[in-house]
Amino acid sequence: MTKAEAISIIADKTGVDKANVSITIEAFFETVKETLASGDAIYVRGFGSFVNKKRAEKKARNISQKTTVTVPEHFIPSFKPSKEFVEQVKTNVK
Repeated sequence: MTKAEAISIIADKTGVDKANVSITIEAFFETVKETLASGDAIYVRGFGSFVNKKRAEKKARNISQKTTVTVPEHFIPSFKPSKEFVEQVKTNVK
């Protein structure tokens, strides 16, 4: 499903025009990005959590130059679904 398809489905279900749904979805995505970039997490009860995961420093290989590179400690954005979400997907996937 694309973002445009999701916007159409939400607009049909709610009766709100597509332009307003699009603005709302874009604002939600921007809020998630800004919140995670500031180091905070977002918890949505019954859906899941948007969190930052810490990756430890590690050694990596640059195979084209045949050198070892140190990748510094960093954070990556992650989504952890709620138990209800996981159970719903498990029971409905065909």
